[in-house]
Amino acid sequence: MTQRTKPPQMFQVLMLNDDFTPMEFVVMVLQEFFSKDREQATQIMLQIHLDGKGVCGVYSKDVAATKVDQVLDAARKAGHPLQCVAEPIE
Repeated sequence: MTQRTKPPQMFQVLMLNDDFTPMEFVVMVLQEFFSKDREQATQIMLQIHLDGKGVCGVYSKDVAATKVDQVLDAARKAGHPLQCVAEPIE
């Protein structure tokens, strides 16, 4: 009997809407840290704006945690309250 390993748990990185962070900054973050082109980044930014949150990408736990840290660090340095979280995909 062969033992099958489960694929690693994947995490989606979400950005949360706020009324202070400029849309342009969100687009820039999506382009810089999530390798989105301008059109993709704009679509995700609008989803965040309209739905309160938007999925930036799906990654392994370590990569997702790093992406969250990068976004939060960039937002803090720029003086924006932008929130970013990673949550497991069921």
